[in-house]
Amino acid sequence: MTEEGFLKAVEDVKNLEKTPTDEELLEIYALYKQATTGDCNTSKPGMFDFKGKAKWEAWNGKKGVSQSEAKESYVEKVKSLIASYGLKL
Repeated sequence: MTEEGFLKAVEDVKNLEKTPTDEELLEIYALYKQATTGDCNTSKPGMFDFKGKAKWEAWNGKKGVSQSEAKESYVEKVKSLIASYGLKL
């Protein structure tokens, strides 16, 4: 998997015809953060920050996944989203 392939997937996800489900968005967020930053390195948000907490938990759930493996998983996930939702012309 090339860096160009990953960067293309990052751009493609911004051009999906329809918005993915919340679960799909959390998955691509977590894979992106793991691919670009590595293991979660921030403290868990407060209990009233529901969105922040969900994002943190999704990313933290990828702990131990290598950055190259996360990039591959991200590209595969984006491909499946494109197959499901299509791209804007």
